[in-house]
Amino acid sequence: MKNIAVLVLAAGNSSRMQTPKQLLKIGNQSLLEIVLEKALAVSTLPIYCVLGANAATIQQEIATKNVVYIFNENYQEGLSTSIVSGINYLEKNHPNLEGVLILLADQPAIEIAYLKNLVALFSEHKNKIIASNYQKRNGVPAIFPKTFFNELKLLKGDFGAKDFLEKNKNATITDPSDVCLIDLDTKSDYENYKNLIKSDAKK
Repeated sequence: MKNIAVLVLAAGNSSRMQTPKQLLKIGNQSLLEIVLEKALAVSTLPIYCVLGANAATIQQEIATKNVVYIFNENYQEGLSTSIVSGINYLEKNHPNLEGVLILLADQPAIEIAYLKNLVALFSEHKNKIIASNYQKRNGVPAIFPKTFFNELKLLKGDFGAKDFLEKNKNATITDPSDVCLIDLDTKSDYENYKNLIKSDAKK
């Protein structure tokens, strides 16, 4: 996967969680560490992580190596600004990339095997967006070919890639795998996920 960069979006201020959710623990690791290490398992490049709110604290607490941090000074304007920051950085520093795999820091349930499936699909369809299927819509994790970078840089607001993927449905392939796409946005999401892990461990 030399020519695909992995971009982890972790710049939000966690307003609904009321504490930096990037640092919430699942076992001995934070949510962000879990996602970063899964990303490292599918990449030969460093992982690129966009930070914004609480950036210094988060960076200090994260033990994962081989991560390049990108600071998004416009993070309060929404998730789209993290995508724009990341794409701008990658275009400047890695002009030969074929695409970017975008992940969210609050999706710790994503499995390495699933990410590898996305990469495998992209290797077969390098002009297509490879997205995750949320039944009624497509979303991230998703791989965007370089040909879409200029459009991604025009994103605005807090919609991330959702509207972009809807607009480009005809250029998108989704992975049919059964995958857990839970976002941990609230304290109840976090507690429910921890209970789910405990329940699975007892099986």
